Amino acid sequence: MSEGATRYPRHWRRPPLISDGRLRWAIYAGVLVYLVVGIGAVEVNWGRLSEGWERGLRFLGGFVEPDFISRWDDIRAGLIESLAMTLTATVVGVLISIPVGIGAARNIAPSPVYLACRALIALSRSLQEIIVAILFVAMVGFGPLAGFLTLAFATIGFLAKLLAEDIEDIDAAQVEAIRATGAGWWQVLDYGIRSQVTPRLIGLSLYRLDINFRESAVIGIVGAGGVGATLNTALDRYEYDSAAAILILIIVIVLVTEYVSGWVRGRVQ
Repeated sequence: MSEGATRYPRHWRRPPLISDGRLRWAIYAGVLVYLVVGIGAVEVNWGRLSEGWERGLRFLGGFVEPDFISRWDDIRAGLIESLAMTLTATVVGVLISIPVGIGAARNIAPSPVYLACRALIALSRSLQEIIVAILFVAMVGFGPLAGFLTLAFATIGFLAKLLAEDIEDIDAAQVEAIRATGAGWWQVLDYGIRSQVTPRLIGLSLYRLDINFRESAVIGIVGAGGVGATLNTALDRYEYDSAAAILILIIVIVLVTEYVSGWVRGRVQ
């Protein structure tokens, strides 16, 4: 090895994503200008912001002394309604998601069925829950029915997509071995696919259960039932201690659901 190579060893450098240096710096400058213009376009009401900080501190102070007593009847009714909406919507959504997810798996479904199921999943995933809740409130009126339909519709887009991807990623050798025995399509689905995706399906279903409970508190603000209506009323009346009590109960229920779902997934796997 030469003396020059010893003194100045060469180090490999990752090539830049954009090889042209002028183009690269032009893109950097464009992004910087866009950020400056975008931040400058945000209209900040400093007086409103200062009042908001004061209200925010009062709201956080409500967590120090939450009020579970004064509005307990409304809180209990809202929680029961949210839990009922969450459980029923999750069960119905999972039952619908299973055939939709099977139809959306390219490796086992014919093309027309695949395209139709993928279109349904895309439609469900393209609409945020609060938008769907507003639509169902306009269609069926205020109350838990609108919330139930919203959560069930959202569950289809979430669960069917992940189930379809799991089916497409299964071990093909097990499926081919069952087909080699002369098994039909339903037998392949039962013995070759179901056994591989069931633990994942149970875990995703429980995960969607606590997502639906959190969403039930949000969609209730627009009149779709649940504890969200009670929370919105408490915030409108500046009853931050009651609002803090509702949020604490939501957090506790979500934590319990998370621990239970973890235990169930461990038992199944």
